Amino acid sequence: MKKLSEYTKAELIQRKEELQAAYCEFQNRNLHLDLSRGKPEKRQLELSMPMLDLVGKDEWYSEEGLDCRNYGGFEGLAEVRRLFGELLGVPEELVFPGGNSSLSMIHDAISRAFLFGPLPGFTPWSKLPEVKFICPVPGYDWHFHTCEDFGIEMLSVETGENGPDMDQIEELVKDPSVKGMICVPMYGNPSGVTYSDEVVERLAAMKTAAPDFRIIWDNAYCVHHLYEEEEKRDHLANIYEACRKYGHEDRVLMFTSTSKITFAGAGICAMACSPANRKEAMRVIFYQLVCYDKMNQLRHARFLPDKNAVELHMRKQAAILRPKFERVENILEEKIRPLEIGEWHNPRGGYFICYYAMPGTAKRIVQLCREAGVTLTPAGAAYPYDVDPKDSAIRIAPSYAPMEELNQVMELFPVAAELAAVERMLS
Repeated sequence: MKKLSEYTKAELIQRKEELQAAYCEFQNRNLHLDLSRGKPEKRQLELSMPMLDLVGKDEWYSEEGLDCRNYGGFEGLAEVRRLFGELLGVPEELVFPGGNSSLSMIHDAISRAFLFGPLPGFTPWSKLPEVKFICPVPGYDWHFHTCEDFGIEMLSVETGENGPDMDQIEELVKDPSVKGMICVPMYGNPSGVTYSDEVVERLAAMKTAAPDFRIIWDNAYCVHHLYEEEEKRDHLANIYEACRKYGHEDRVLMFTSTSKITFAGAGICAMACSPANRKEAMRVIFYQLVCYDKMNQLRHARFLPDKNAVELHMRKQAAILRPKFERVENILEEKIRPLEIGEWHNPRGGYFICYYAMPGTAKRIVQLCREAGVTLTPAGAAYPYDVDPKDSAIRIAPSYAPMEELNQVMELFPVAAELAAVERMLS
């Protein structure tokens, strides 16, 4: 198989006819498959079902003797603070457990900055003429829509193999209206990239014109490794410790959850941050609610009492996910690599593979897949305002579909990618 760029015009026309015939065969299959979101599949959810039986009659007291059925315990259960402290690499006293959604906690954190300022003494962001955030791309579409809802101007920074372009970020933060950065630093959504030690260090050390600059560190995939072997895993440096070293401990707000560890939408989440940030957050949140769901916290703490228990559980998750990722990567290697019409990063964890198509073809590929019965994340969703300037990035989410369905998708996808590329070259 030769590179597509080496085809003559006559060969491209002939190849287009062949691909159109193959594509019509897929359309005739009447497929109805959905790879648009990174959801756990049924077997993954089944792994956590025993958790539901861990709080029975007379077993609803926390380790500190708190009756989890009742009000109180606003700061969250001690055993949950300890667990999240282990996962995020911070002392438990810096952890504030929340409800079922880290996205909700992120939204609340931005809301507080707009209403009251990030800390007492800072001007509320709502009273400023403009607020800008740095957004590494490709990135998480829910982050971008949250920023858009608040009227935050988003500044895209490309992500390379080691993380976002730090030279560009260090230049952008010279603007005092740049108030933050929002990112998924480990096994990024959808890039699959984990930030290098150097990137973490520079984020912690850099001088910012805005003294209230905040990094929203959405560490959603901190334990979502695909491989058991240490040398095959990515490792993320501790940004809180790095920020403390440079006197910037208030800079970072760290978030994570068990949404893709136990039950999606029914897990628990937490924020970890400096004492000052935690105190201010709790001051405001106190009057939002009496307490979060302590019964759910208790179930999780008993099911996953420490980081070792989480890692054992995640090995079972990886055994389900790993073959799917490897299947996608093998098909791309076999069908796309020789043509040189696309690139991708083979992640060692997380939930996504980001395919970088020939520029100008991503929307067409997604359209071809949709019209053949396969729903992918809309092209452009991984960029602020849904605009990918290169029309190149496509998020592939292998997790939810059973292997049989994933195989069908990966039969269609290379045909769609090549057909879109041929059409582009003939246009």
